[in-house]
Amino acid sequence: MPQDQQVDELFDVPDVEEGHTVDEETVILGPTQRPVPDFPEPGPPPPGPKHAMVIAMCNQKGGVGKTTTTINLGAALAETGRRVLLVDFDPQGSLSVGLGINPHTLDQSVYDLLLASNVDAFDVIEESVVENMDILPANIDLSAAEIQLVSEVARETILNGVLTPLKSHYDIILIDCPPSLGLLTINALTASDGVIMPLECEFFALRGIALLTDTISKVQARLNPRLEIIGILGTMYDHRTLHSREVLERVVEAFGDRVFHTVIKRTVKFPETTVAGEPITTYASSTAGATAYRNLAREVLARCPGK
Repeated sequence: MPQDQQVDELFDVPDVEEGHTVDEETVILGPTQRPVPDFPEPGPPPPGPKHAMVIAMCNQKGGVGKTTTTINLGAALAETGRRVLLVDFDPQGSLSVGLGINPHTLDQSVYDLLLASNVDAFDVIEESVVENMDILPANIDLSAAEIQLVSEVARETILNGVLTPLKSHYDIILIDCPPSLGLLTINALTASDGVIMPLECEFFALRGIALLTDTISKVQARLNPRLEIIGILGTMYDHRTLHSREVLERVVEAFGDRVFHTVIKRTVKFPETTVAGEPITTYASSTAGATAYRNLAREVLARCPGK
């Protein structure tokens, strides 16, 4: 058993993220070792016509929790009464699978919307198991789009053209990007108002963040000046290991307030939800993982005034 875990269990050390403290005068610190703000309970979406905020879930490294975060953040936002659209923009189709859709049986997908002008997006969109949350599914066909888009005029803006007519029907659109910085990801960043970067609390995941932020800066300068970094999200965090704590500390040192206070911990429940085809907010509603994504939804809404 790791030494840190032995110490935690021996002295029954409380998890600071849950707000336990020995002294009422002590400032409550979260996993990022910063005072945890009191994010208000989200109210209903603003009245009036909808104009969706588009958020890309982006990291060129695979296996950092992009798809898990897209599904569960979307579900947590939908619980607040907001209409949410999830866009599966990864040829692996993991987002679609994670919500119970078989990508091999799709008649149409986001691929058809990118490359065919006569396809209606509303014919492709499917309802999810979560109220107020829909999905624009994808399958392996999307892998061919990266090559086929190269010869298209204004190839970086094609997804933006697909999503523009949908913005009046949703409050928030979340794009699950592929694990690369290719043309599909550039399309997603060009179509987005903001970026959330899930970051596994592991050393090698740190190395790609500088390259990603450089790519975002180029997109801001050349294609999409409205693009902003909403935040960096620590995922797969294990407070019992020194390595996880050190990685998170380095990220906060480098990026400061851009790092979300909410941190997503490792739990066996997330793989189970994929098999079940539903988010953790419905599969295991009372677990720490579901609470973490509801807290993340509050924090995202606090960082995106008017949404």
